[in-house]
Amino acid sequence: MVRASNERELDEAFAKTVQLRADALIVHIDALFQARDKEVIALAAKYAVPTMYASRQFTPLGGLISYGTQPAEVYRQAGLYVGRILKGEKAADLPVLQPTKFELVVNLKTAKSLGLKIPESFLLLADDKFGDNNPAGTSSRKRSKD
Repeated sequence: MVRASNERELDEAFAKTVQLRADALIVHIDALFQARDKEVIALAAKYAVPTMYASRQFTPLGGLISYGTQPAEVYRQAGLYVGRILKGEKAADLPVLQPTKFELVVNLKTAKSLGLKIPESFLLLADDKFGDNNPAGTSSRKRSKD
């Protein structure tokens, strides 16, 4: 495990990842990483570390893979909770909700630059793909209208 809690430590964290001979890196959601998304992606490319992100925002910018919750769904659930509280329900009486919708996004151009071949069976699971002649991303499976 490597850590970076400020901008200066980002490069050190990627260098240590290579030094430890890690096969890949997972970047979790954090204010530093979100604010420095382009820098994190550039460091992953510089050190040729296959990196997976917990937020979709990284993938269209050149991140390899992201898998995480759909922010719109999380905000929708929060809005429903606020509505229930405003109607008089006690916050302590509301059930704890866990995200149920996640999205997988793959950047094929980044995979190619890392010399990775993403299996077709994996790509079929992806909600979106970038770098396959469509910079805006393409939906590879139908989304349900829940």
